Amino acid sequence: MICGFTRRPGRWLRWKMFCRATFTIVTLTGTKDGRTEPVNPYVHLSPGSFLVNPPQLQAIVSHLTRTGRYDRVDGHGRVLSEQGERKIEVTDSRVVL
Repeated sequence: MICGFTRRPGRWLRWKMFCRATFTIVTLTGTKDGRTEPVNPYVHLSPGSFLVNPPQLQAIVSHLTRTGRYDRVDGHGRVLSEQGERKIEVTDSRVVL
């Protein structure tokens, strides 16, 4: 994580560029024909991008199921924002906060 821009211990993303960023840290698995495999949502971002907010995550998950790569995508993780951390779930290809 990026933590070098703060003097206060325990704080993250205090640099002005990131102070209003919302992003996810997730572990996803995709299921196709009964087989599961890990899914890396970050490979579907444009070059140089590294932040995935919940609407972008839903767009990536929808793309993976709509194109037939997976029948469903599931997972869990955390959403980090200026309000702190929250849990996030991906259940049956739907992002739920």
